[in-house]
Amino acid sequence: MNQEPVNKNITEFLQNIGVDTRFVSIVGSHVYINNQRFSRFSGRRKETFIRKFPSFDISRSKVFQKICTRASRVLANSLKPGEIIFIRSNDKCARFILDVIMEPYTRKYGIKLVYGNLMEDAMESGANSIAIPVTLDDEVEGILEKIINGDKIQVLSLNNSKENNLKFIYPLLNVPRSWLVLWLEKLGYEYKNMAHESIAVEIIEFFEDFIPDVRENILKSSLYVTSECVYEDNKQKKL
Repeated sequence: MNQEPVNKNITEFLQNIGVDTRFVSIVGSHVYINNQRFSRFSGRRKETFIRKFPSFDISRSKVFQKICTRASRVLANSLKPGEIIFIRSNDKCARFILDVIMEPYTRKYGIKLVYGNLMEDAMESGANSIAIPVTLDDEVEGILEKIINGDKIQVLSLNNSKENNLKFIYPLLNVPRSWLVLWLEKLGYEYKNMAHESIAVEIIEFFEDFIPDVRENILKSSLYVTSECVYEDNKQKKL
């Protein structure tokens, strides 16, 4: 199933009043501001828009703007112009989050969003990539569990190898789970938290009191260690 096209009247009107629609998300009858400064969606322009489209809601959330900033660092390196991105629709919460975050890239990069439940749906849609809703917490908790169990460190987001010619992308990789919870609660939505009680979660919560960026630091170190291991493995193969 393809994404429903945004009403051209909406985007054209926003552009006409001076709003840069590359920095807002338009989903259903809602407009979510991704970057207040770059979108130039001022209070005066908001009033002008609401007079024209009174059924629309406009969300100006600081935490959502932080989420979009973090996500953009991944998407800028993951997306290619004109790509078709597959989003699983069986998890409504994850689909909504990915929808809102990635919708502006239909204008920035000309990507197309398609939906379905199975890998076969992705293949039939002609998708180039699958968006995976792995958060920063998901990644770090998985890394710590490997360490605790004495297993080889594996960074899930490094799995960008193609499966059935489909690439995996991770828009939420740099986004803490708590930010998503806070944003969705303000919208009146319930976040489907897939986290489970574990020693890894307890360790992160303990160190968070002393090291505010503990999640980001663990991921950085793991990426460094993993890349070094890959380099050494490739070096040995050449000998």
